[in-house]
Amino acid sequence: MSRRVLVQSHPNRPEAHRAADLVAAELLARGLQPVTETELDEGPIELAMVLGGDGTILRTAELTRGRGTPLVGINLGHVGFLAEHEVEQLEEVVRRAAEGDYVVEERMTLDVQIQHPDKDRVDRSWAINEVSVEKAERERMIEVALGIDDRALSTFGCDGVVLATPTGSTAYAFSAGGPVVWPDVEAMLMVPISAHALFARPLVVGPNSRMEVEVLARSLSSAVVWCDGRRTLDAPPGAHIDVVRGSEPVRLARFSSGPFTARLVGKFDLPVYGWRGSGQVS
Repeated sequence: MSRRVLVQSHPNRPEAHRAADLVAAELLARGLQPVTETELDEGPIELAMVLGGDGTILRTAELTRGRGTPLVGINLGHVGFLAEHEVEQLEEVVRRAAEGDYVVEERMTLDVQIQHPDKDRVDRSWAINEVSVEKAERERMIEVALGIDDRALSTFGCDGVVLATPTGSTAYAFSAGGPVVWPDVEAMLMVPISAHALFARPLVVGPNSRMEVEVLARSLSSAVVWCDGRRTLDAPPGAHIDVVRGSEPVRLARFSSGPFTARLVGKFDLPVYGWRGSGQVS
């Protein structure tokens, strides 16, 4: 049976298409079969090679969900925390993929359930980075009640609440003022956005907890629930949103063993000169 590798690129970037052609040629030269998303159902996929930014990786995770396929990202975007390699490393990544010279890292996901106020409708989805509960109308706040594990925590008006994984701590949650959490930490984050409250600090909770957001019936605006900024669900006043650890992790192929600290410094271009006199993170 041939070793099939999904090659997925950003749909609207010429440089991504050129890189995908190069990857496909390298895979063929090494005895692997490159496939496109239209060929996914024709057999098992050993690996998915993604050329683009984090958005392209998130889309590929949707396509391969339920298959257990490891993803490796080649960054053609900007910060690109999910993409481990840069485009200059294409040939090395293909070579090591052909040799099976990588480890697979499982990243926590989130499962979300929305109970609508009529009690007859329940919507469900999932996320790698975050589930964000946001106001549907720009000019109005939403009134929410927060809870953890069936216990009330706080009530306030806000622009929204971000519920994130450690992987998502460097995405929307980071922009909202949340902490950076190392990927190997098993935890979930709750980060209020522009809350009108004295106590509205980011929270880090255990991986077996349930984070809850209720859009209060008195809220003058409905909410929209975004999953990874890609999939939306409605949450009208009276809706109850439960977020728990996802039943299915996302698998990332790791080709380097460098610490997350170095990736953080590199992605954000953090000033580290003077560290132990060398200017390097070790």
